[in-house]
Amino acid sequence: MVDLSVILTMCGIILLIVLIVLAVKAVILVDKANKIADSIEEKVDSLDGIFKTVDKVSLGLSNISDSVLYGLSGAIKKIFGGKRKKEEESEEEDYE
Repeated sequence: MVDLSVILTMCGIILLIVLIVLAVKAVILVDKANKIADSIEEKVDSLDGIFKTVDKVSLGLSNISDSVLYGLSGAIKKIFGGKRKKEEESEEEDYE
């Protein structure tokens, strides 16, 4: 007849072996996840550089377009504003 302590010891040994195997598989899985996370981080960093470059280019183009628009609006103001000033001066002379 098999003793109860022998059965419990065998179950304990089997459980310990299963837990060791599961722990090793979990460590391997965590290592793979770390490699994937590192790969993703490298790709994100490379995209971050591209986004910074695009941001600098768009900021430069915005500054150029702003200066062109200010120049054009100043020229238009001089063209049309000059006539108004002349009209205002002639009106002032009429009142005097």
